[in-house]
Amino acid sequence: MLPLSRVFAETVAGLAAPRRLFPIAVVVVPLLALQRSFSHDLMALPIGMLMCAAFLLVAPTLWRYLFPLHRVRAPRLVGAIAYAAAGAGLMFGIGRWLPDALGMGGTLLTTFPGTLVSVALFWVGGWGLARDIDLEQHLRASQARAAALEREAEHAQLLALRSHLDPHFLFNTLNAIAEWCREDGVVAERAILALSSMLHAIMTAIRSTHWPVARELELVDALFRMHLIRDPELFVYARDVQAGVEDSDVPPMILLPIAENAMKHGPGAGHRGGVELSVRAEAATLVIDLVNPGAYRGPRDGGSGLPMVEKRLLLAYGGRASFAIGADGNDRDRTRVTMRVPRTLEGRS
Repeated sequence: MLPLSRVFAETVAGLAAPRRLFPIAVVVVPLLALQRSFSHDLMALPIGMLMCAAFLLVAPTLWRYLFPLHRVRAPRLVGAIAYAAAGAGLMFGIGRWLPDALGMGGTLLTTFPGTLVSVALFWVGGWGLARDIDLEQHLRASQARAAALEREAEHAQLLALRSHLDPHFLFNTLNAIAEWCREDGVVAERAILALSSMLHAIMTAIRSTHWPVARELELVDALFRMHLIRDPELFVYARDVQAGVEDSDVPPMILLPIAENAMKHGPGAGHRGGVELSVRAEAATLVIDLVNPGAYRGPRDGGSGLPMVEKRLLLAYGGRASFAIGADGNDRDRTRVTMRVPRTLEGRS
């Protein structure tokens, strides 16, 4: 249970919210002005301010302390009696007994009917303000829980997509190595060792929600080097990475399916030429381009690698990332993939 001091601090913060502060001012300011205008004693205004403070601060704090939302601090009847007694005692004490002790004359708010109205305001108004503050806090807490659950769900989806990519990459690579085994056992052995090193990095990636671009590039470089083991003349790999961008975080293995797709439908399909990877920053955006030989033929039936990349980008960045694949400008014999992502990966853990 929250201590009374904490309940009071939360109540004051809730009352200071603009949506409550303005209506309170609309009621209290004219009331105090009337108290001052229709009362001749100089203490009339301070007495009125005390009564308003009791109504605004004490009443909702006391109700929230005695009847916390969705919790039971005291039996309902006992709490109600305590709240009613406190309201009556406080308002009669300020409105009737204190003026008598000070030798004051009558004022607008300290007449017997005026004090009864003040007691009613304490009871009803305090309850209304307290419940309004409690419900707002409950709503904010519910929204925070919903946002946390949404982040957890997105993280689970990202893990599921990564686990789908792992066997997808592994099966494709093993199929390629199986062909190499029939052609050259030494080459196949070296490729298997290279694959083993890559799998070690992939296992790290599976457990991470993000990692630096430098780690992602190491994985892509390893894939290209593995394919060059079989035929060093298969393609020429060129990489251009702008200084300072390698520390930017990206979802793990976001480039691996793109690189694998470039190899499979580029040099792996008999298209000769260079494979070019560039990473640069444009303001707060990271731009990644991968160009491979071979004309872009449009989406392929049954292909899952690139659609998975698009899904992962959507989950990781919402609508702040983009993915495009097509011909490399006017060169219809080359394919370009462009990925644009924010340099800051929000909500990472």
